[in-house]
Amino acid sequence: MRRREQATQGLGPAAARKPALRKSNSGFSLLEIFCVITLVGILAAIVLSRICGSSLDARKNACYMNKGMIEVEAQIWYRNKGVWPASNLSDIQADTNYFPSSLPVCPVDGTSYTLDATTHQVVGHTH
Repeated sequence: MRRREQATQGLGPAAARKPALRKSNSGFSLLEIFCVITLVGILAAIVLSRICGSSLDARKNACYMNKGMIEVEAQIWYRNKGVWPASNLSDIQADTNYFPSSLPVCPVDGTSYTLDATTHQVVGHTH
């Protein structure tokens, strides 16, 4: 008993009751790795679905912006020239004052824009 008291004399009562620690392997178990991989897979699926969906929405919004821009430029053409541009927009496309880098095409399906001869609005492109 004397030895035990001498060995634990400076450590206090809590240290005297602590059992010796076993040497353990430091690393992850197979179950822990499986859980992490599953969580990363779920997060990747959520992020990819968000990215793919927003890409189509962005192209649709760009199409609506192109339609509005073409209709405004057609109105400016009418104000400056006194006549509406051709329904296939060939004359307004040839004038670089209206579309300097060329007439845009639909970013969703790649088709050209046309104007209705009576309403002077862009036809189609209701994505």
